Amino acid sequence: MVFMEFLMQMNQCLKFNDSYSETKADAEKLVMRANQYIIGDGNNYYDFTYVENVAYGHVCADKTLSSEDGAKRAAGKAYFVTNVEPIKFWEFMSLLLNGLGYQRPSIKIPVSVMMPLAHVVEWTYKSFCKYGMKVPQLTPSRIRLLSCNRTFSCSRAKDQLGYEPIVSLKDGLKRTIESYSHMQAQNQRSISKTSILLGNGNVAKTLLWEDSKQTMTVLLLLAVIYYQLFTCGYTIITAMAKIFSLTALFLFIHGMLPANVFGHKIEKLEPSNFHISQVEAHHIACSVSSSWNSLVGVLKSLCRGNDWPLFLKVVFFLLVVSILSAMSSEAAFKIGIPLIFIGFKAYEKWEDTIDSLVGDACSFVLQFTPIQISSRQKQT
Repeated sequence: MVFMEFLMQMNQCLKFNDSYSETKADAEKLVMRANQYIIGDGNNYYDFTYVENVAYGHVCADKTLSSEDGAKRAAGKAYFVTNVEPIKFWEFMSLLLNGLGYQRPSIKIPVSVMMPLAHVVEWTYKSFCKYGMKVPQLTPSRIRLLSCNRTFSCSRAKDQLGYEPIVSLKDGLKRTIESYSHMQAQNQRSISKTSILLGNGNVAKTLLWEDSKQTMTVLLLLAVIYYQLFTCGYTIITAMAKIFSLTALFLFIHGMLPANVFGHKIEKLEPSNFHISQVEAHHIACSVSSSWNSLVGVLKSLCRGNDWPLFLKVVFFLLVVSILSAMSSEAAFKIGIPLIFIGFKAYEKWEDTIDSLVGDACSFVLQFTPIQISSRQKQT
């Protein structure tokens, strides 16, 4: 849904904490996208190296250079360190995707088709990068990397450094899949898009009815607020004062009650329940600053004037806000609260169906766009 995607974009952080986090995220995106299609014939070979073998190669080099004869033999030379098990690049990606629970890529796109498109994308980026265009993923260099052979000889490292891989490709692949357990297909689906949108915290638990007790408590509180504001006709300040008075009275009576009444145990509210730890306060502050930075990022993108999808999302969001603001406060409360508690839950339950319908509708509309444009050009 456009509205949901816009909110998710607003909820994302603009920058990573460090270069490692950014490159790790890029690698994860590459793996997730690799299950769509194969570039080239899929027969190009690659030499992959497990990280422990890289570390062991450095250990071998250190041992060799620590001796006088070894230093004379190996100092100043370059060495290739691999698993010494060349494998087809797309076979490796298929094994990785299978291990994570995703479908293997099956559609092959010739390099002769992708390369001209990549050159067009690269030219477009060079022309519009000064206006804030993001670095594209589809570039000629990446097409070449995904379709060429990249194998290396480790004979010099074996002869002069005594290097031999200590972790096989099979074991290294197995360990890699285990280390990326958070990217398992089943885990990706266990947390819904709606839950991520709502922060995957107490708000999500309340609006998605994951904690029925908490949801009913919030609904009861909203009912009290509605009664105080609209039924009784109090002002906001008066209504809030009365609600706080009732809350204070409830807490006072609750504190006076014994721990056991007629055989029923009463859970006491501890003072620590009302405290916010430094960790929680820091997390809240980071969330607020992240949301603010995301909003600023959206505004910057709009000011550049080159992101039409984002512009349409903002227009749709503001249209919804304008419709709600045109209603009276009582009508907005009556309509908005049930929609929030029912709408998010319904979207979570039928997420795939709704996304499919919206996608089909967008595709249907876009089919007529070229026709309309061409007809206008003919008329002119």
